Amino acid sequence: MPHIFGTHAVDNGGIHMAVRRAANAGLRTLQLFTAIPRFYGDKATISPARVQRFHAALAETGIRPEHVIVHAAYVLSVATAEPDKWDRAAAGLAREMERSSTLGIGGVCFHPGSASDGDPHAAAQRVGRALTKALRATPGGTRLLVENTAGAGRTLGRTAAEVGDILAQVPPELRARAGYGLDTCHLFASGYDIHASPARLREILDEFETAIGEPPAFFHLNDSEGALGSNRDRHMLLGAGQIGVEPFRWLLADPRSRDIPLILETAQANPDIADDDPAADPNDVSMAALLHSLV
Repeated sequence: MPHIFGTHAVDNGGIHMAVRRAANAGLRTLQLFTAIPRFYGDKATISPARVQRFHAALAETGIRPEHVIVHAAYVLSVATAEPDKWDRAAAGLAREMERSSTLGIGGVCFHPGSASDGDPHAAAQRVGRALTKALRATPGGTRLLVENTAGAGRTLGRTAAEVGDILAQVPPELRARAGYGLDTCHLFASGYDIHASPARLREILDEFETAIGEPPAFFHLNDSEGALGSNRDRHMLLGAGQIGVEPFRWLLADPRSRDIPLILETAQANPDIADDDPAADPNDVSMAALLHSLV
């Protein structure tokens, strides 16, 4: 099974242009936003024309829709104990699933948010309730995937146990459509020493698989500006941060990295690219070359 490398490409001009930019970097998938990530998006819909342009770009580039990941809005803190905020965040997550299912993509990843009452288990129950609500409202094959967090403040999802607790709240009949993914920067920043050795990296992946009952559905490939255990969610180009290049070689040697999206969320060199320019970002080109050299 091959590695499926991708990037969160710039979507200036539309998500169909993000598809072309990723493909022109030699990548086989991508991550994208369907709405502005700084807002709840609980009322945003997606037009048939936008869906048509997206699928035309996928067909043109050979990128498979089931490998595409949508990143939900950053503000959707469904871990919160504040009822009004939870209602709107849960509605935003459900609407994201609606938009993403209309696109026919493989999965939506989201950050659980902050346990505002300081009770991680109660927060996991709230996240599980929002996750269940979103899945029930949107039938289909698109999965809803918890992303591990860097662990700042009271954010939920820092550990394998916390991610496992969230997914344990999902009813059995919906569980196949729920899952998780791992961000390498978040792992490192939250205290997982993935840089220590190949054996230690395997142990960490084993810990998540054992706690949750399945391997990750995706990886975010990011180096870390912050030190081990710093709880800083600051992504760097691979090899430019505190993790270094070799741990990514070890990760790609693990069979759990195969046949799932491996998404770069690293800085783009040309974020202001013209709407009609499908050119690959130079940073994506260099990162793609690095990743292929590590396989």
